[in-house]
Amino acid sequence: QVQLVESGGGLVQPGGSLRLSCAASTLTLNRHVVGWFRQAPGKEREGVACISRSDGSTYYTDSVKGRFAISRDIAKNTVYLQMNSLKPEDTAVYYCAADSPNPGTSPLATMCKYWPLFDSWGHGAQVTVSS
Repeated sequence: QVQLVESGGGLVQPGGSLRLSCAASTLTLNRHVVGWFRQAPGKEREGVACISRSDGSTYYTDSVKGRFAISRDIAKNTVYLQMNSLKPEDTAVYYCAADSPNPGTSPLATMCKYWPLFDSWGHGAQVTVSS
């Protein structure tokens, strides 16, 4: 069973940066789609950024394009989310998630918009952007 642990959250001023890490146990990263999702109070869970399987291609939701970057270190079994130029509306609990070991054929963008496709989840990391 996969265990995902997020770290790196915290409080940052608008315009600042944070780097989230997702450490995975018993997970072969290049065999799974891994995504960062966020959920703010009263809002639906939102796919922020996802990274594909073997080729490592990426997807970002429009609101974070140019500001966030997802990457992976296969040797360390870790996925990162670099967040720059943070805005107050980025405030949320951020979750790392991995999809099923038996994935379908949905495009990465489609998968990243539909969180039930991901069946392994971290505990979440609070990110607060405020002055």
